[in-house]
Amino acid sequence: MTDARIMETIPMVFYGFEKDRRSVKYRCPAAVYGYGCAEWGACSCSAYGRIVRVPLAVDRRRFVPVPRSSYTWKRLYKGRTAVERVNSRLDVSFGFERHFIRGMAKMRVRVGMALVVMLAMALGSIEAGEQYRMRSLVWSTALKRAA
Repeated sequence: MTDARIMETIPMVFYGFEKDRRSVKYRCPAAVYGYGCAEWGACSCSAYGRIVRVPLAVDRRRFVPVPRSSYTWKRLYKGRTAVERVNSRLDVSFGFERHFIRGMAKMRVRVGMALVVMLAMALGSIEAGEQYRMRSLVWSTALKRAA
């Protein structure tokens, strides 16, 4: 058997979003982290390492301005899941999944009223000193035991 090198595949390092170019910039991990690479001479342009710019128009779902491995992504995604919970509550609990409302103006009023009711219930439970009921539409004694 010959002296075969086992090549380890390491993903490129996210190195920023360039607004003027509308692209995402990635750098060679060997140059960023400072470890040796067997293919350094073949692919490197300089000591800065190889740079790859991917325009957002290529695939907006995979290449995004905020990298998925960052804390910022996790914080933004938590906000998204919170909004999805509110949307689900509007659909299921307030009955907007199967509605018979005609007209955008009437629908805006009804959705606005439902959101005001949700906020008023949360505010009322906070003012009553029962924060464990803040996200609940139906109050039960089981919630108090769980808190």
